[in-house]
Amino acid sequence: MKLFEDCVVGKINMRNRIIRSATHDGLADPVTEGVSEELIRKYVCLAKNDVGCIIQGYAIVSPDGRSNYPRCLGFFNPAAAAGYRALTKAVHDEGGAIVAQLAHCGRQTSSKAIGIKKIAPTAKRHLLYPDKAREMTIGDIKRVENDFVTAIVRAKEYGYDGVQLHLAHGYLLHDFISENGNKRKDEYGGSLENRMRIVKEILTEAREKVGDFPIWVKLSATDKRSKGMRIGYSLKVAKLLEEYGVDAIEVSCGSVQDGMNTMRSKRFPMDAIFAYREPLASMPRILNRITLAAAKLFNPLIPQPKPLELYNVPAAYAIMKEVKTDVIAVGGIFDIADMKKLVADGIDAVSMCRPFICEPNFAKKLKDGTATKSKCIMCNCCGLVIEKEPVRCLMGKVKYPLNR
Repeated sequence: MKLFEDCVVGKINMRNRIIRSATHDGLADPVTEGVSEELIRKYVCLAKNDVGCIIQGYAIVSPDGRSNYPRCLGFFNPAAAAGYRALTKAVHDEGGAIVAQLAHCGRQTSSKAIGIKKIAPTAKRHLLYPDKAREMTIGDIKRVENDFVTAIVRAKEYGYDGVQLHLAHGYLLHDFISENGNKRKDEYGGSLENRMRIVKEILTEAREKVGDFPIWVKLSATDKRSKGMRIGYSLKVAKLLEEYGVDAIEVSCGSVQDGMNTMRSKRFPMDAIFAYREPLASMPRILNRITLAAAKLFNPLIPQPKPLELYNVPAAYAIMKEVKTDVIAVGGIFDIADMKKLVADGIDAVSMCRPFICEPNFAKKLKDGTATKSKCIMCNCCGLVIEKEPVRCLMGKVKYPLNR
């Protein structure tokens, strides 16, 4: 296999094996929670610049699964249909493919943000979203399953090339399949098969309605949570996903609770943390700056996950060897030499987030030979911007003070 060739990944036709991984763009229409003209322009730019496939930033399937990040996409309002259709057509007109990532935030949101008590597999607090979630009833589970299925049906109707279920980063489905988030004693907890039941039922019902429409998943193969995802367990998960008919597995890691694990950097982006994360961002200016200065002194002493690059590759290789389902690698991929090696080794596609925030024309530059490596310095400020604004690259700098 070659990096730049027409190919089929997870039953989707692509012009190359480079994917823009799902990224919270913060560009949803404020009224419909669907697609804005800004988002269409952004994705058209990516498609024009030779991205093989765009995985759309996560779209929420249920009103009670909303993110507390501003302008997050929703897939539950029929009034948003025209915008989604316009988006898929615009990307296709530029020769690109587009996949809708579908998610429910579960306990990784706040009850205040969604207006009702948030829900999760088990009534449990989250380190960064401390209001306690309510344990889902069987009725809740069936309703959310139906919302996922409805969203998959809509994605096909809207012209998407496929969907990706978000089984990663601490969101609802990740919590269900992980012993850390799922302490249930009924048919949706206990054994691996029971924890996977919600995913199986979503896929089974969806297949009855959409046939062989491509369905991918994003999987945190590992995380740092107690009794969380470990590679041996994730290999069993991957085999079940293959059995359930999943067409591609994007192998990621971590949860929001892990901190800088999913997106790694040499140091915590302290400037961005104090500018964008609450309650730090709302502290009086003088207190904010004094506390920030102290935090910077200790920052070099805070251990960070390693390695910084290619950190999900061992898990991707392990899963690739166990299943026939297509496997996509993501996480710390910046260099074309690494991309070519991954593809030569049998990884079906490579997926990136930060390089495309930094350089929307990155794929074109790689194809044209005008670049071999991303300019991204892995400062991870972009991962904090989304808590207040649309995602953007700050190249290691913060616009400060923020909104004052």
